Amino acid sequence: QVQLVESGGGLVQPGGSLRLSCVASGSIFRITAMSWYRQAPEKQRELVATVISGGSTNYADSVKGRFTISRDNAKNTVYLLMNDLKPEDTAVYYCNANIRTAFSTRSRPYWGQGTQATVSS
Repeated sequence: QVQLVESGGGLVQPGGSLRLSCVASGSIFRITAMSWYRQAPEKQRELVATVISGGSTNYADSVKGRFTISRDNAKNTVYLLMNDLKPEDTAVYYCNANIRTAFSTRSRPYWGQGTQATVSS
């Protein structure tokens, strides 16, 4: 019923930038919070940034001042602009969205399949 598809990952040198995108599609009634998580090899998945429907944002301390999350509600899309990338930012980045479908009275979280971002010289 609902799909989240990420794009924009890749290989970049330290200090470089990447812009991730995630589009939600399907029988969507309302999307509240949209977030980016990441998971590095042999580490737990961690929350990177969240943006709620009104536009308020929150960031992990490790990315504050370098990453910017934004959303386009008309396109059901969330973005993550990552600047000044460091090798420790290397991870699979996952999109997460709290979505209420047209067939439900409750919202629940949906996940994308992930996109790899590698920071290396």
